[in-house]
Amino acid sequence: MPKQTVTRISVLTGFALMLSACASMDPKPMTKDEYRQRVVDDQTAMYKDQEPVTAPITFYDAAARALKYNLDYRLKLLESALAADLRDVSSHEMLPRVVAAAGYRGRSNDSGGTSIGIEDGQESLRASTSEERYRTVADLGLSWSLLDFGVAYYRTQQKSNQILMAEERRRRVAQNVLQDVRNAYWRALAAQRLQPEVDQLLARTRKALQAAQEAETKGLLPRQEVLAYQRALLDSMSLLSVRRQDLEFAQSELIALMSLPPGSKLILADGPEQTLPALSADIGVLEQLAMEQRPEIMEEWYRKRVNENDIKIAKAQLWPNVGLDWSAQYDSNQYLYNNHWSQVGVQVSLNLLKLLQYPSLNASGESQAKTDDMRRIALSMAILTQARVGALRYQLARQEVEFSNQSLRVDRNLLDYARAARKTTLGSELEVIRAEGRYLLARYQREAAYSNAQAAWGRLYNSVGFDVLPEAIAKDDVKTLALAIEKTHTEQQQYRLQASQTGSANAPAQ
Repeated sequence: MPKQTVTRISVLTGFALMLSACASMDPKPMTKDEYRQRVVDDQTAMYKDQEPVTAPITFYDAAARALKYNLDYRLKLLESALAADLRDVSSHEMLPRVVAAAGYRGRSNDSGGTSIGIEDGQESLRASTSEERYRTVADLGLSWSLLDFGVAYYRTQQKSNQILMAEERRRRVAQNVLQDVRNAYWRALAAQRLQPEVDQLLARTRKALQAAQEAETKGLLPRQEVLAYQRALLDSMSLLSVRRQDLEFAQSELIALMSLPPGSKLILADGPEQTLPALSADIGVLEQLAMEQRPEIMEEWYRKRVNENDIKIAKAQLWPNVGLDWSAQYDSNQYLYNNHWSQVGVQVSLNLLKLLQYPSLNASGESQAKTDDMRRIALSMAILTQARVGALRYQLARQEVEFSNQSLRVDRNLLDYARAARKTTLGSELEVIRAEGRYLLARYQREAAYSNAQAAWGRLYNSVGFDVLPEAIAKDDVKTLALAIEKTHTEQQQYRLQASQTGSANAPAQ
């Protein structure tokens, strides 16, 4: 078969394949089976490769599980890795371009031509050709552009700063995760401690309410007194139910933060209560720490660098472009005297009209810098307010714990008195149940006050911008992470926030 026929068949075949590819580009919606399979795959990915829970969970265990398995935090880790990969890709753009090519060329007839004289227009040569109809060619070329190098250099700097920005976002998410775990853990632990007693008391209260209703029906006690008891019992049940629901929600929240499957049985380690540290650091010191360490401020600083590089890239494109080219060529054309050769070239080019952009770029750069500075300063003001309010809120929360301790002692004494004065009459039994309800409600209020104080301490810790984890960890299992978080947290408290431990606000009443 002639080469010309083969070429035509190849072209027609390629054209037919292109048409068939275009015809198959219509969008196809997902089927119901694919939807269901996607849901199953996503749910499997949410909880896969998790270490099993084999022991009661401490606060630092919960924090370690949240940081290891929390999906938002894992997303930030992937964003940091992506930023690093994009920086590596951008850095390769500074290298010269080395292009290798090979191919086959053919035409349907011979190339060639004649020559005529310029002055007399007479043909001086008969038609001839110096090129075969079908031949193979190859070349290896190296090119380098000064303009491309400058743009790639600044873009690589941008990607490096974006890596730092992603790292600051990861730090912020880690700090927020720890704060959320602190908010939920102590409320969930309070629910675990008090829920059995509340269930028993609610059952007794329902029986007492039923007995009071029977006493009202039979006229055993004055109607007004019985109704007052019923009202007190109903109020106690309502308050206990509301408190119980509020604390039980914390268990579901904690399960979600640790990325455990919904409905998981959660057993928290009920050890000695952590003391609430006294705050001795001057508010000015806290504000200085916040200004130095908050990831939001550092992210804005790196963002300013990225924006500055945008202006530098635009200015670099105004430079004269110097291009260097070298290539090695091969052509199988038998009419050539040299089938192998190399060539080199240097080219300088400048777009003169682009120079008119220079004043506008300067003005744009100054405006961008002022905007970035003002945004960072406004954010700094908000952060200073957070640090100051966080310190005040923590001090008030410690006072609330002390007040709840006093209330708990009073309600405990009232309960002891009611039990000592108990008689066989219905009114005395109802008074004991009501006293038990007040005492249990006071315990709930004390646990809630302690949880709020822990949350306030976490907000203060977060407002200063302290790191959650050290820079390097030997392993990433839950136990190692928990120990690393505890060590980092203790060191930050001991050397920067915590004073000597003090008294009554830390000791719960019994």
